[in-house]
Amino acid sequence: MTPEKIEEERKKMYENQSRTTTLGLKSDDGVVLATESQASMGYLVANKYAEKIIPLQEHIAITISGGVGDAQILGRIMQAQTNLYQLERKRKMDVDSAATLLANVLQGRRMLPYYVSLIMGGYDEEPRLYSLDALGSKMEKKATASGSGSPIAYGVLENYFDEENDTEENLKIALKAIHAAKERDSMSGGRQIHLMKITDKGSKKYTEEEIEKMKKEINLRKI
Repeated sequence: MTPEKIEEERKKMYENQSRTTTLGLKSDDGVVLATESQASMGYLVANKYAEKIIPLQEHIAITISGGVGDAQILGRIMQAQTNLYQLERKRKMDVDSAATLLANVLQGRRMLPYYVSLIMGGYDEEPRLYSLDALGSKMEKKATASGSGSPIAYGVLENYFDEENDTEENLKIALKAIHAAKERDSMSGGRQIHLMKITDKGSKKYTEEEIEKMKKEINLRKI
């Protein structure tokens, strides 16, 4: 592959990564992951109910943006690898090791990359949150967002996120941030908002009914 072709593919990769909004927030008692549910093909809304949170184990999950097929195969690879680790070692893979493994898989394909941008959150002895890009970078974060709606989401996070917040507070902040991006970013949308928390008790995916109740509690509305 020529340098020009590689550069062209990388530009395409970053364009594909941008059409969504996902975020992760970390507190002392757990991690919150949140996404909207629109999948786009260029300017076409291909799916209004896309699932963008993939559980890897009870204590680890990732959010996905970019190419759906690439993201799904990475999810299957990581589910298989974390299962094998637990079978062989008789203990769960810790979150940092899972993030390193995923970063290595991404780095191994840097010349023909998976077109994805990922957030991994989990809880082993403490909460962990990482952002990972298509070239294999791995950065630990306290709060992070990805996709075309991330500037809007970050505007909400700058106002409301605090390291002293607990998981329940961060759920409401994440809901506000995704709602704002969903309303104002043309590439983010769909019919649903997806929310998950991961604590020392495991993971919990919130139902539509629970999210609607939360919206009313924080007086979330359109303008």
